[in-house]
This record gives sequence, C-alpha cells and structure tokens, in this order.
Amino acid sequence: MFRSLFRKWRESRNASLQLDAILAAADPDAPLAERNGWLIELGYWIRRDGLPGAEGAPADENRKSRREHVRLRYLLQVLGRNPEMAARVARTVRSLVRDNDPTGLLCDTGVASHPGFWGEVLDRLQARFLPPPPNQGDLAGLFALLFIDGNDADWVESLDADLLGRLAAMLRVGEEPAAGEPASAALPEWDRFDRTLATSLQVLVSQVRATGLSQAIRSRLKGRVQDTPFFRLDSAVEALCEDDAAGGEAFAHRLNYFRALLDGCHQAAQRVYDDLEENGVSVEVVFQIERMKVRLARIELLLATWVEPQRAGRHAHLIAALIRSTQARRSIAHLAGSSFSQLARKVVERSAETGEHYITRDRREYRELMRAAAGGGLITVATVYLKFLIYGLHLDKFIEGLLASLNYAGSFLVIHFAHFTLATKQPAMTGPALAHRLDAVGKPEGREVFVDDTIAMIRSNAAAIFGNLAVVFPVALGIQWLASRVLGANLITPARAIATIESFSLLGPTPVYAIFTGVLLWLSSLVAGWADNWFALHKVHDVMAYNRRLRYVLGAAGAMRVADFWKRNMSGIAANVSLGLLLGLGPEILSFFGPHMEVRHVTLSTGAVGAAIGVLGFDALRMPALWLAVAGIALMGLLNVAVSFALAFNMALRSRSLRRVDRRALSAAVRRRVLKHPWSLVVPPRAAGQAMPAGEERA
Repeated sequence: MFRSLFRKWRESRNASLQLDAILAAADPDAPLAERNGWLIELGYWIRRDGLPGAEGAPADENRKSRREHVRLRYLLQVLGRNPEMAARVARTVRSLVRDNDPTGLLCDTGVASHPGFWGEVLDRLQARFLPPPPNQGDLAGLFALLFIDGNDADWVESLDADLLGRLAAMLRVGEEPAAGEPASAALPEWDRFDRTLATSLQVLVSQVRATGLSQAIRSRLKGRVQDTPFFRLDSAVEALCEDDAAGGEAFAHRLNYFRALLDGCHQAAQRVYDDLEENGVSVEVVFQIERMKVRLARIELLLATWVEPQRAGRHAHLIAALIRSTQARRSIAHLAGSSFSQLARKVVERSAETGEHYITRDRREYRELMRAAAGGGLITVATVYLKFLIYGLHLDKFIEGLLASLNYAGSFLVIHFAHFTLATKQPAMTGPALAHRLDAVGKPEGREVFVDDTIAMIRSNAAAIFGNLAVVFPVALGIQWLASRVLGANLITPARAIATIESFSLLGPTPVYAIFTGVLLWLSSLVAGWADNWFALHKVHDVMAYNRRLRYVLGAAGAMRVADFWKRNMSGIAANVSLGLLLGLGPEILSFFGPHMEVRHVTLSTGAVGAAIGVLGFDALRMPALWLAVAGIALMGLLNVAVSFALAFNMALRSRSLRRVDRRALSAAVRRRVLKHPWSLVVPPRAAGQAMPAGEERA
C-alpha cells in the first residue's frame, strides 16, 4: 500500500485529469478555492506531455516546443463545438479575474517583500516548502500555483495574434449584464483589470519614493531632498492618472515628464552605486537599490501596457513578464547574486589594487620582488622551528591549533611590515588584477596587454616562489647543522624528521591538502577585501582621526597618524591575521566536523624538509621517501598557486559581469608568446612596456 501511495505521489507532480472532466467541473458559482483549483488543473493539462488525441505519442522537437499552443487550439475547438460549456468556462475565468485581487500580482510579484536581505532569504526558503493557499483571493498566489514550469513564460509570450484573438473571443462569451444590472456591468473583467494598472502604478511609485527618500539612500545623494526625482514622483503619477490613457496633448506632456523622472531615479540609483564603490559597499543598501530597480522596471512595464492599448500581444507580454518575476522570486541564488555582486566587486577591486604590486614588469621590479621573497623565506625559517616546538608539546588539539595560528599570524605580520613577500599569497591578488585586463581583449592592443601581463604574472609568481625556497631551505638546514655542531643537540628528533619527510609524499594525501591550503589562501584575500570595505563604509578613518579621547592623548596630528596607519594597513593586517587563523585553526575545526585535513604550504613545507635533512644528514638523500617528498612539494607549490589563482580569477570575472571571452584564443596567444620568447617566463625586460627584445615583432 505504501509503495502504491508513494508511486501516486511521484506521478502527481505532472499528472492531470482528462480535458472533458476538467471542463465539466467549471462552475462560476463554486467557492473561490475550487475555482482556483480548477484553473490550476487546466494549466497542468495544457503543459501535459503528448498531443491531444495522441496521448503518449512521440513528437519531434518542433511539435514538442509548441505543445502548449497545440493544446490551447484543441481546447478552443472543443469549446467552439459546445457553446453552453464555453459560456460556463468563460464565466468561470471571468469570475476568477474579478474575485482575485490583482494588486499583489502587479506590484509585488518578483519584488522582495521584506525590507532586509536576511528576512527575504528566510521568506524565500519558506515559500519553497510552503506554497500559498488557493483560497486567499490573491492573483499573485494563483500565478505561483498555476505557472510552475520554467517554460511557461516562453510559450505564453510566443502566442500568435490568431490564437490570442480566438482566446479573447472565447472569454467574452456570455458577457451580457444580468437583469437589473447597469450596462457598465458588461465591461469585460480584463478591461476592468486594465483599469487597475493606474492604481498599481500609484502603489509602486509610493514604494519607490519611500525607498529613495530613506536615510540610507538620501544620505548618499547630493543636494536638497526636494530636488531629487523621488520627491516629485508622487505628484507626477497623480497628475498622469487624472486623465484617461486614451491620449491627448496634455496627457502626452505628463507622460513624458513622468518618464523623465523615472530616468532620473535610475541615474540616482547609479550615483548611490558610485558612492558605494568609493566609500564602501553595504549589502543592505545594495539590497534596497536592487529592490527599487525592480520596482522601477515594473512601473515601466505597467506603463507601457496601460498607455498602449492598441499594441498587439500586450497582455501576453505582461503575463509572461509576471510569470518570470514569479519564478525568479523563488530563487535564493538570484537574490544573493544581485545583493552580493557589488560587495564581491569591491572586494575584488581591493585585491586587484594589491595584486598590481606583485606583477613585475621590468628588471628593477623583478630584483625588488626577489629581495622581498628572500626576506619572506628568512622569516619563514623561524616560523618552521616554532611550529616544530608547538607540535612537540603534544597539547590539546584546539590549543595546538591556536598556538599555531598565533605563530603563523605573527610571522605573516612581520613579513608584511618588513615589506617582504610570501609567494603563495600573491595569486589570490594577481588573479583579479589580471581579470581587469579582459575588459579590452576584444581589440588587438588589449589582447597584447593581457598576454604581457599574463607572462609577467607567471614570471613574478615563479620568482617569488624561487626567492622563498632559495632561502628557507638552506637557512633551515644550516640552523640545524649549527645546533648539532655547537650545542650537540637536534632541534627536532630523528623520528619526527622522518615522519615530516614521509608526510609530504606525493603518493599520500599531499595533493588534497595542498588544494585545501590553496582555498584557505584565497579565503584570506576575501577577508582582506571585506575588512577594507568595512573600514571605508563605516568611515573608521574619520572616526579615529576625530576621536576626542584619542586626540587628547596623542594630539590631533598623532590621532591622524594612527588613522592613516590603519587605513594603509587594514587589509594587510586582516589578510595576514585571517590567514594565520585559517592555517592554524581551520584544519582542526574542519576535522572536528568533517574529514581530516592538514595544511600543506610550499614554503613552510620546504623549510620543514630542510630542518629534517639537517637532523638526518646526507643519509637522507638515499631515502626514497625524500624524493617522493620533493615531488610532493613541487606539486604542492603548483596546487597552492593554481587553486588560489583560479578561485580569485573566477570571482573577479563574475563580479565584473564580463562578457564571454574566447578563452581558447587568449590561451593560444599566450602559448605563441611563450614559444617565441620562452625566456620571458624567467627574464624580465629591461624596462616596463618592453615585453621582448627590441626590433622583434610581437607574436
């Protein structure tokens, strides 16, 4: 029995009654819930697979794509042969238009119903599992239950003029007023529906005006409140609705003025975005602006339908747009994408600014990068030995991870303030910088710039890795050698040294751990961008510079210096501290909730191997595990860089909404440059802008 019930439950998703049973159930005097359910059942029949009269028969793609049109024609043929049934069906449909309030459909469908982002997320989650009841007299709820298929908007909008005319004629059957009713009662329900467009316009305008005059938006617009287009929208739409939409010079003047105000609202929204770009992005403000833009688009849609009564297919176009809005309203991904895209772009912009400093374009910059990388490798040696000391204490896992985080964060901060560099942090920054070049790849000169910067980015990352490893390995080995010669002791035990080498084996989980570390490196760049955005959004620099107590202690100049320090270093401190916490505590927290994970950072791992060889001596060179570890570290470096770069580059592409680019053409251009000038991957040009030897033609 349970299997039978489960099978019926699965089949009910797309099943429907036969057409004769549906038409026989049409009753204009039935309760609203039953009439709404009747229309929903008719919608399921229209979408049903197979063609009328040939249920289950195969259909070619063209016939299948027009399945709903074929079924509508069949429905009209059946009703045309039975006038009594046609009149009953028409009266039932008209009663649904009369008894279901259209205001929610026209004003609120597809528009966030909550004033805040997280409230809207919860509302959409609830709507996915709790559909609206069919007895509420709300046309928006009826649409949500009726149009559930992703293709519904397409087939509605593609209805041809002949089919629309036949459908309209069928729905007008039996429109004569009942005895004792005025002649105006014969006005078709869909004509009355048209009259509600003006009312819906006024409702939408009041909502747009309230958002535009809110403190969050008003504070980001320059000038007086009464000069903003939002302030004048209310009177403009009221004057517009005083006249009928039939035409006339006065109405045309008012219509043009109203549309000019709508354009002004769009421009004001863009000015708010410009302010957010400059002074920090707030997800809540972006959410409000996006909701306002949806309402402005809805106003323009309803306005076009209202003032162009003779336009063919205007109702089909409006209904299709409302269907798309209804279905988009169910999407949490769409909401998150529209609300967070601006923040993502701001984060990426900050990463790109930092990434520009890591791309070397001439030999002077190349030497500076090598020096900074060597300094970073030297600091990392101390990090490696402190890590051995922490893990040698055999503390509780959480305490161990916390101490490791402090070790990493302290090391990274020293590297930052000493103006050194750690190679694996670069790709998450250079990815967004390189993505910016894609704006101009449609032109030959833009493509050349992209190729130049790609080569420079590869060369810079390789140089930084080489600079780190060229110092961290010999210094780590040398410190252990000095300790054994001077102190007669090993800084780590031989057993620990062997275990360290074996843990980096290419044949073990090293590749998975290296990918995980690449993700952590990318996440730290996001934290840096978010922190910089938060600092700008809340004007923390000005808060610190003019803080009364800070100025009392340090003086005005001292308070300004403190504020300037944090403005310069906020993102760097956030990136390094977050990376330290992610590398130290991240694996422990993840291992507690899910699979066991460890950090495999190429610079730290190379230093650890150097220390291990210092303990084991030259006998280690005869160990197969050492060479597997060397191969594992090589792959580790590749994965650290590739994963963090790929994630950052992809996020940069998405945040900028770039058009599709021909990736194969760009890849081919880079390959041609490498094949023609292979040394460009290692040796930079003498001066910036000189991508190859003088006198040679570009690839």
